[in-house]
Amino acid sequence: MSFPERAVILAGGKGTRLAPYTAVIPKPLMPVGDMPILEVVLRQLKKAGTRRVTIATGHLSHLIRTFFGDGRQFGLYIDYLVETKALGTAGPLAMLSDLTEPFLVMNGDVLTDLDYRKLWNFHDKNEALATVATHHREVRVDFGVVVTNHNRLISNYIEKPTLPYQVSMGVYIFSPEVLRFVPKNRRFDFPQLVLTLLKAKKKVASFPFTGFWLDIGRGEDYAKAAQVFTAHPSRFLPK
Repeated sequence: MSFPERAVILAGGKGTRLAPYTAVIPKPLMPVGDMPILEVVLRQLKKAGTRRVTIATGHLSHLIRTFFGDGRQFGLYIDYLVETKALGTAGPLAMLSDLTEPFLVMNGDVLTDLDYRKLWNFHDKNEALATVATHHREVRVDFGVVVTNHNRLISNYIEKPTLPYQVSMGVYIFSPEVLRFVPKNRRFDFPQLVLTLLKAKKKVASFPFTGFWLDIGRGEDYAKAAQVFTAHPSRFLPK
């Protein structure tokens, strides 16, 4: 099966961690280099083979719609969903009614050199209902961690351990059946969706990615993303 022609981009959040900038500029329009982060995403998806993009908007929706319009300048067809109340990260998917083929879903504030076609091939090969792109992260604990047994006796003492995790990149491939598990008109987040799928014994896969990935939700991550993109634009937008 060929790469999905349809993508859904989630761009409705308020971006409170980037305040006060996001009080007047929606986070997907925050610039990295000389273009908004969402424009980088759109150009990447176009190159991968996407033809139609639905952007789910909420906060400052009119600015996003004014900037990107119908998508012709990017060689895409863009339409919009507008949240009248906050629906969480997965809730807007319930507003979609015309999806009959697998589709890509992602956050509109992600800077990555992920090969979306490799993600799709992995999903297709594994015959998963949903695939989550994941990235390795480590969290350092700045304390001595005490491990105890059921008698409150110490069984181990670990000095300032580093804990490894696979974290969601905010990039997914879903089969249309996933939409049956998203409740309409109420807040619903991706962790809830994945747990609901697992409870229903559906196959959910993890696609591990070792390249560059940042979401720009925090000030320090936004600054790093802008710096890296400015220094190496061809890494993210190869000609």
